[in-house]
Amino acid sequence: MLSSVLSRSDCADCRFCCSFRRKSLWETPLFDEETVEKLRSLYPDAHFKPRGDAFTIDIDDQYRTDDSEEEALCPFNKNGCILGADLKPFDCSIWPLRVMRYNGGLAICLTPTCPVISGKPLSVMQELADGEVGDKIAAYAELHPFIIKDYKEGFPVLRVI
Repeated sequence: MLSSVLSRSDCADCRFCCSFRRKSLWETPLFDEETVEKLRSLYPDAHFKPRGDAFTIDIDDQYRTDDSEEEALCPFNKNGCILGADLKPFDCSIWPLRVMRYNGGLAICLTPTCPVISGKPLSVMQELADGEVGDKIAAYAELHPFIIKDYKEGFPVLRVI
């Protein structure tokens, strides 16, 4: 969805979005129940836990310390994501964008920690959020409200929806 600003090679070289600090577990991707059932049958070693009306990957057992900065890799990242487009979480498809609760409504926000995007002008991401990509994100969030995250300070608001 964001191939105009993120190339496959940029993402494959980085994979920052596929690892999660203990303090950033709110960022782990969310799955609906139907997708989790498919994933459980395809990948019996993958573990999930409920989060609100959805499920997220359970990576708690991958942390070896209590350090909030320690990172754990997504179990579906094996030299790149092994999930096909039909199983990939929407959160992953729109990274580094997020739908967040903002001022009583919703907003499309930019995750400020993406190393590839941090080197690009904010206006590039603003154009995506204001255009067709933003429209698709807004429509998906309306149908699947479980993907909406609470606003985090420091996330630039690109579009109020």
